[in-house]
Amino acid sequence: MAKFSLTHTDKTTHARAGVLETHHGTIHTPIFMPVGTVGSVKSLSPQDLNDCGAEIILGNTYHLHLRPGDETVRHFGGLAKFNAWNKPTLTDSGGFQVFSLADLNKIDNDGVTFRSHIDGHSIRFTPESVMGIQRNIGADIVMAFDQCVSNPSDKLTASAALNRTTEWLHRCASVNLQPHQALFGIVQGGTYEDLRLQSVSASVDLDLPGYAIGGLAVGEPKDVMYSIGSLVANALPQHKPRYMMGVGTPLDIAILIGEGVDMFDCVMPTRNARNGQLFTWSGKLNIGREEFIHSDDAVDSQCDCYTCKTFSRGYIRHLLKSNERLYSKLASIHNIYYYMELVRQARTAILSDSYPQFLRKIQNIYTN
Repeated sequence: MAKFSLTHTDKTTHARAGVLETHHGTIHTPIFMPVGTVGSVKSLSPQDLNDCGAEIILGNTYHLHLRPGDETVRHFGGLAKFNAWNKPTLTDSGGFQVFSLADLNKIDNDGVTFRSHIDGHSIRFTPESVMGIQRNIGADIVMAFDQCVSNPSDKLTASAALNRTTEWLHRCASVNLQPHQALFGIVQGGTYEDLRLQSVSASVDLDLPGYAIGGLAVGEPKDVMYSIGSLVANALPQHKPRYMMGVGTPLDIAILIGEGVDMFDCVMPTRNARNGQLFTWSGKLNIGREEFIHSDDAVDSQCDCYTCKTFSRGYIRHLLKSNERLYSKLASIHNIYYYMELVRQARTAILSDSYPQFLRKIQNIYTN
């Protein structure tokens, strides 16, 4: 089971550096986790991810259950073997799909009935079945089944979802997983501070290996996301890892590291890359702009990724405009490398008690 040790806390912020040991390897926090929904980070091979410095990637319970099927993943020895990543993995429980596929599901106190977004067939998820699916997938970290509400939501709706999430967490915790697997609970409660603290208390009572902050980055203002993230992170146990789900921009990550969050995931680096937006140490770069047609410059002169060391902006723009598949690979390599370098630099700053200076650097780059 995953074991977390806190290495150092920055002397003037809540930023933390730690080590999370799992069956498939060691994770150094703070960490960003690339998203591989169906077992593959789009356009990238395991070697690409290794070269970028990734230490853990995500898969999704709902999507892997549909394709290729969790029993198939189990047949191949679990996700880390199936996709030849052979490093730590985490699986989301499908709880976010309760939110994102709201038009295709019906929620009751026992679970959720989905209509498959692929062919419309009926799928029933309960806390017990979700844990069984994740047991087959074999990820090192598995997430409890939860209900995420949109923002804004009235307090009655947020409270009902929180109560359901709490009941489901207890049911998830009663299911036997593989010996190496660690269950993380998810804190819900919308944008209501008292509900969030209620959720923290209910989750912490189970003394789980780690805890996640869910239900943010779903429509609320940024300042609300930051304040709720800070409130929850600092209410959670010091000696357990804290994971902010689905966040976010480089600035979001830098700010929330400063509030004590250890782990992040988001589709933004790869999705934005495919759409022509690259992250650099000078800010966001829209590589499709006409001004880059004849540019000999690297995407980012301060970046050591394969893309930046090998190709010009002019060539990368050409690939984008020509709809070449190579574009998605090279752009995604750059953005994932950038995100991994962001958390590497954050960790270095924490260990040297200079996190405020690092945060100001990121704020200067990404605050308009």
